Amino acid sequence: MTKTTGLNHLGLTVRDLDTTTGFFVKCLGWLQTAQDFSYPRTTVTDGNLRLTLWQADAEARDFDRHTQIGLHHLALSVQDQTHLQDTAELVAGWPGVNVEFMPEQMGDGPRQHMMFTEPGGLRMELVWDGH
Repeated sequence: MTKTTGLNHLGLTVRDLDTTTGFFVKCLGWLQTAQDFSYPRTTVTDGNLRLTLWQADAEARDFDRHTQIGLHHLALSVQDQTHLQDTAELVAGWPGVNVEFMPEQMGDGPRQHMMFTEPGGLRMELVWDGH
């Protein structure tokens, strides 16, 4: 039997707190639930997942998934194939987003996903599970 019951929240360090918070809230439609200027950090949620976003120091380097231990990417589920395509187009047009690839089939399908880096430097994936 496991000793834990799931993810409470995920804390992520970002290049620009305002930019990343804005991406989650304005682009993805998440709700900002907390802000602490003394830390500095914000908390955002989609109603299921809660993220705590922390401001990196100015000299912080971007994460390299090949050479550093830590977050490889953050994968978020979407409701259906239409939502994947619509959200992918919205994300791709968002200022500062770097699209790695637009929606494509995963393996033998029907699952599909896209990969991108949001303006604050987090590598992210949108996934439709094919059902």
